[in-house]
Amino acid sequence: MKNQANIQTRKSRRELAHALMDYFVEHPGEDFSKNDLYNEFKLKNHPSRKVLVDILDDLVMCEYLSVGSGGHYRLLQQQTLTEGIMVRHGGVVGFQPDGEEEVIYVGDRHVGNALDGDRVGASVIFNRKRNRREAEIVNVIKRAKDTFVGVINVEKHFAFLDVNDRYLPWDIFIPKTEIGNARSGDKAVVKIVEWPSKTNRSPVGKIVDVLGATGDNNVEMHAILAEFGLPYTYPENLEKLANKISGRITDRELNRRKDFREITTFTIDPRDAKDFDDALSLRRLENGLWEVGVHIADVTHYIKEGSPIDEEAYKRATSVYLVDRTIPMLPERLCNYVCSLRPDEEKLTYSVVFQMNDCAEVKDYEIVRTVIRSNRRFTYEEVQTILEQNGEASAEDLSKPGFHPQRVKPNADGSPVGEYATELIALNRLAKHLKADRMKGGSIEFQRDEVHFEIDENGHPIGTYIKASTDAHKLIEEFMLLANKYVAQRIGMVPKGVKAKVFPYRIHDVPDPEKLSRLSGFVSRFGYSVKVDGSKTEISRSINSMLHKVVGRKEQSVIEELALRSMTKARYSTHNVGHYGLMFRYYTHFTSPIRRYPDQMVHRLLTRYLDGGRSVNQLRCEDQCDHSSEMEQIAANAERASIKYKQVEYMADKLGQEFTGKVSGANDFGVYVELDDSKCEGSVPLRTMLDDHYSYDEKTLSVVGRRSHRRLSIGDPVKIRVVSANLERRQLEFAMVEVNGHAVAY
Repeated sequence: MKNQANIQTRKSRRELAHALMDYFVEHPGEDFSKNDLYNEFKLKNHPSRKVLVDILDDLVMCEYLSVGSGGHYRLLQQQTLTEGIMVRHGGVVGFQPDGEEEVIYVGDRHVGNALDGDRVGASVIFNRKRNRREAEIVNVIKRAKDTFVGVINVEKHFAFLDVNDRYLPWDIFIPKTEIGNARSGDKAVVKIVEWPSKTNRSPVGKIVDVLGATGDNNVEMHAILAEFGLPYTYPENLEKLANKISGRITDRELNRRKDFREITTFTIDPRDAKDFDDALSLRRLENGLWEVGVHIADVTHYIKEGSPIDEEAYKRATSVYLVDRTIPMLPERLCNYVCSLRPDEEKLTYSVVFQMNDCAEVKDYEIVRTVIRSNRRFTYEEVQTILEQNGEASAEDLSKPGFHPQRVKPNADGSPVGEYATELIALNRLAKHLKADRMKGGSIEFQRDEVHFEIDENGHPIGTYIKASTDAHKLIEEFMLLANKYVAQRIGMVPKGVKAKVFPYRIHDVPDPEKLSRLSGFVSRFGYSVKVDGSKTEISRSINSMLHKVVGRKEQSVIEELALRSMTKARYSTHNVGHYGLMFRYYTHFTSPIRRYPDQMVHRLLTRYLDGGRSVNQLRCEDQCDHSSEMEQIAANAERASIKYKQVEYMADKLGQEFTGKVSGANDFGVYVELDDSKCEGSVPLRTMLDDHYSYDEKTLSVVGRRSHRRLSIGDPVKIRVVSANLERRQLEFAMVEVNGHAVAY
């Protein structure tokens, strides 16, 4: 009985402490005496009052309350609120103050209705008993998002939006007056108009848009865009405005530009591309050098800064590429017609024209506005075929799966076979020299083949194919990198003592030392090494060496993924720190103004500065860079979500079927498996692996059987059975059938 009484006393003390803390939070800035608190909590006997005094002393000691000279208590933290970001991922609930990397613990009862990513004000104290800082969220300053996508459930007098969103833990209540014509089962976009004051209430929202029936391909793709706050339609008034823009080139404009219309020029793009924003020209000069022109669509000739179309382009900042569609940054008439470098049409371009020798050493260059006429629109596949037929493709390309044409004899005059084969071969050889020099300088190369889906007329995935990076891709890539580098150098490389003008650079900082150390520790288990100390070039070369050695090994994909994650994210900034991944001191984005807004910024500033104009306001330019970087990341997240959705949709047709794959990851709850053919990834919950009791080994990133000591490690070959495909959550669940060739129970 005595033990039971102690338990009850501790419980009463804890409940009183929580009630007392809530009371002070609800009355910030007010003072209370002990008698005030005795009366408020109806504490009439000496033992209960003594408990309250003990609690008050503890709260003063841990700096939750302050006590004045008159013995009055008040909430202390309200006077020293700290701003930061709410972090709420999985089991982690915390507060990250501005300027700090540490995430401070927040107890469940001190979260309020703050959500992941919200900017909040918090009170931070040091809990001496736990020897750590703790935070209490006091108010939400700015919501990370207030618009959500989900499935509508309509009742007689109200509706709920069932939100499958990690950010929002509640369904959204929708009053009858805000339901409109929505029906149960529809996907809808809802904006929250009233946030709950207590966490046990649902927020109140209104329907912004009804997307349509769940499961319809267009509806689901629009839902993904809406989930990330991206537009899924283009403003009709701006489309009409764009349709009035004439693509006709006046004689006056022609006279202002360098004429490349009679020089062999062509584009090389994906087979489904419609916006061709870059072209290459080539000719041999009388001085024996090659003249290579990198010609970029002159978008800013047609779009004036501050115009309605420009403001919309800035807001979007980038085109978004989902599995089955492109959400363009510009109106269709501009991106697919007026600005697109279509064959046999005169087009205005902004060009970097190089003079280089046979080893691709740049002897001279100029940045100039031009007019071109593309002779031919090539796809990557067409160019690759010409290179392979003429024996110019690399051994690496020829070893890749898929069809490879036989090598053919040259023409009777000794010339190579294929349209513009002479020019393509020359450019390919120059590109190989450029890449070799870049790699010698320490540039890091991630060679990751991409899996793409074959889509039927209803948007349903019916097959997959590998999109490998070939010499044809690398040919274009090298000349685009070169142009971007020289444009950045033109503005950023100034004489000593001269201040460079404000310019948007594409920067990539050095890897985080802690992440690099973790990568080094992980790859060492497979017998590889990565330097964590030394010069930037030495470290990058060691990463390249390791990436080269893993090619073809079972651990290749996961090591490449971890190496990529150890890198910092590239972004736009006026503060040039160079590009670590490319090992370029100066780098920018100049070559894709149809699909990236920073490229348009570069075009405008380049024109301004080449004409002798003054430097622009750095703060404004940096804000534009930050916005562009943020939108780039959001677009990438949406693109990944669409791929994941199509992976789940593709595998939903294959429930019960078995596939081979490799272990791609593990955690406390399960093993992740990436399938060999489709590259779809799903999880095998540990609870379903019945042949043993498995637990996660964090040091080796593997799971280990308690009785058998069988270990499942990253890269291990397995066979799985498809158990379920949840489209709403974009999750696949597998059952383990074989591990390393041995059958397992499931």
